[in-house]
Amino acid sequence: MLPGIGFSELLLLGLAALIIVGPKDLPMMMRRIGQFVGKGRAMAREFQAAFEDIARQSELDELRKEIEDLKRENTMKEAQDDLAAFEADVNSAVMEKTSAP
Repeated sequence: MLPGIGFSELLLLGLAALIIVGPKDLPMMMRRIGQFVGKGRAMAREFQAAFEDIARQSELDELRKEIEDLKRENTMKEAQDDLAAFEADVNSAVMEKTSAP
């Protein structure tokens, strides 16, 4: 039910609608109100779905960025390790050449 409206208030609204609109046009008016409410609910669902898609897309973009950052960090770490190994090889080769008479 509607918040803040009890059964007696709803009954009073129904009687007022019956008196104002009349018994002949009341079903048509109720149908139009129902269609309007249905369209409003559909629009609300569509808005909520679009909002959730945007949030999901934002999370995916953030996750992609984190993955790319991790890839860059791993690539940088591998390059540093390779460079350190190369430096060690060069140093050991230089030491061998300088220590050999």
